Amino acid sequence: MKRRIYYYDTDTSGAVYHANYLKYLEEARSEYLEERGFSVKGLLEQGVGFAVRGLQVDYKFPALYADTLEIKTRVKEFTPYRIVFAYEAHNQDGRLIIKAETDLVCVGRDLKLIEVPAGIKVALEKDKAA
Repeated sequence: MKRRIYYYDTDTSGAVYHANYLKYLEEARSEYLEERGFSVKGLLEQGVGFAVRGLQVDYKFPALYADTLEIKTRVKEFTPYRIVFAYEAHNQDGRLIIKAETDLVCVGRDLKLIEVPAGIKVALEKDKAA
């Protein structure tokens, strides 16, 4: 996923404010699922959501105003109830900006744990095999 950095993404130093990277990870994760035929909106309408259980971000180099980030997303691991996504973001010069992971659990409308839908499991298995 490509993400251009705008002025509102930055702090007074001109670098991306650290918490904004969490939004970029959310965007990248949503696009990952959409590329496999699963819209977040559609999943929510079916009563399926994902809640962040944990996250880790290693900040390697600041992204700056007007940079363009390429965020690569992959599934590191998954179980019947969890998906761990791994990300790397590089700037337009190929410099590593962040490495991150998000650990998500699948939840229903009542926010109780449910199994990851079968269709998503099949798509993740295909990615794992590739």
